[in-house]
Amino acid sequence: MPSAVSPSAAEIETSSFKIQNPGGDWRDELEKKGYTVVRGVLTPERAQYYQQQAFQWLQSFDPDFDPKDPSTWSEEKLPLQTDKNTYEHYSVIHEKFMWEARQEPKLIEAFAKLWGTDELLVSFDSLNVTLPNFKKPRSPWPHVDQAPRKRGLHCIQGILNLSHAGPNDGSLCVMDGSSALVETFFDEQTNPADWELRDNRYFNETEMSWFTERGVTPIRVEAEPGDLILWDSRCIHWGGEPTAASNTIRTVIYAAYAPASLATPEAIAEKQRVFAAHGGTTHWPHTNIKLRDLAARLPDGTPDPRHRAQPLQTAEQTDQVLKLAGVKAY
Repeated sequence: MPSAVSPSAAEIETSSFKIQNPGGDWRDELEKKGYTVVRGVLTPERAQYYQQQAFQWLQSFDPDFDPKDPSTWSEEKLPLQTDKNTYEHYSVIHEKFMWEARQEPKLIEAFAKLWGTDELLVSFDSLNVTLPNFKKPRSPWPHVDQAPRKRGLHCIQGILNLSHAGPNDGSLCVMDGSSALVETFFDEQTNPADWELRDNRYFNETEMSWFTERGVTPIRVEAEPGDLILWDSRCIHWGGEPTAASNTIRTVIYAAYAPASLATPEAIAEKQRVFAAHGGTTHWPHTNIKLRDLAARLPDGTPDPRHRAQPLQTAEQTDQVLKLAGVKAY
């Protein structure tokens, strides 16, 4: 973990980017609330296709796992997840179906509208499959994915929703309106000497009360298969666990895009290294690129012997894939 330092004026990163051309569509809500849902980015049939691909990937570890039969669900049958219910290892991030999803035209179109360009990089982000009533639900972990030293719009995160997300189902939870207040919170309620130079910051209960006292409320985002959930990285959020009333397997692909022009040559070089290693990074497409541990690790810290150094099905390295990956210039 980086040591706490007091950022100088030169270390404050101010962005002048704004959400492009808001006016009567979902971009208005994103700008105002810090999150939105873009409806129907995929057809229901296409969303079902990706969900089935995800299930087949899980079954590749144990064919006895049946997503329709909870009696077949066990941790022994499944690959290792993070504590956030995401799959980041076994080269899943670069499976063919994951890259197919990242190239969906309306998905790219939504981010092109946001940024005002279709010359985009995509994050090497994870798959989430949350089985209802399977594990003890995790308590909320409210956080932002943008460092306190970064000011203005730097990153818009995305979830490609492949399953129904109703009031009892697993979904993204956000603090409605927090993105407009979080910089004020950092300035007034924290000491710059305590700011860690990383793009992730968690909030405790006392800090969360500062936001609720100002009318900021928690919302579980509801969405349908094929919808795209977007949120500003300054918006406080966490993964909402399904309640006991849910029987829906939450299935989502995380995907964020940003203009290729924002990436430094060093960031592009690192992104290329991660791509060649079939690795994953953070939610950020153009910066904050750090190769995650390639191997999932057992509780004793040793690598899972089921580790896969490459995908089961390799994506075709088309011009679009290589440009989105930062391997080929626009």
